[in-house]
Amino acid sequence: MAQKIKTILSDDNHRPWPLPTSPWQYYQEWLDLLFLHFQVDYDLLRPLVPAGLHIDQHQGSCYISLVAFKMKNIRPKNLPAFPPLSNFYEINVRTYIDQDGKKGVYFINIEASKYLSALVAKKLSGLPYEKSAILRDAQGYHNLNQEREFRLKTIFEVNDEITLKSSLDTWLTERYCLYLDKPAGIYCFDIHHPEWPLFSVQLQEYQLNYTVGDIHLHNENIALIHYSPGVQVLAWNAVTIKPHQR
Repeated sequence: MAQKIKTILSDDNHRPWPLPTSPWQYYQEWLDLLFLHFQVDYDLLRPLVPAGLHIDQHQGSCYISLVAFKMKNIRPKNLPAFPPLSNFYEINVRTYIDQDGKKGVYFINIEASKYLSALVAKKLSGLPYEKSAILRDAQGYHNLNQEREFRLKTIFEVNDEITLKSSLDTWLTERYCLYLDKPAGIYCFDIHHPEWPLFSVQLQEYQLNYTVGDIHLHNENIALIHYSPGVQVLAWNAVTIKPHQR
């Protein structure tokens, strides 16, 4: 059952830093998430991340994650959701940033299942959304992006809830800001949601072909897999943290 906004805001003991003092501006739900995590080489990852951002590492290793999920009810504060625009499937490829002690994520690529949703999301947020043929059936997530030659096919079974999270489980998921590179500088979006409920996953079939820069995810071993039924998310407007020199 959906929680009220006041309840979401009051559930903040798991956050690594306090909630922003300014009002939140956007509401959204991230549901039915499949996380595929990969260890990658720093030298291959560095060209994909703006020079002004510090790549985070866990015990000396860098990670990229591919996350497939359903975006639902995304809307500005005080306005209703419009399902033809607000509900769509998304796949993002992200890596991990530690900027002055504020751990967040940086999106290398984002795909959405609806063209108009991708267009509006890219226009409003500046994030690198593009249209792709993402489907979710009873067995798993599937995607075909012919322009980029991205392919994904998964058949998976959700197993037990992870009640005792490892440091890597937490490091990969409990991130409360997004970093974005724009012509004017580097921006940060603060977000807030309840702590992720995580479940173990058994992949029964898996076909992946994603190439970003010189990183070929189809040639990499999956380091870890998570599933989550999802969270309700509040987001704040972007704040400039590092202007680009002109």
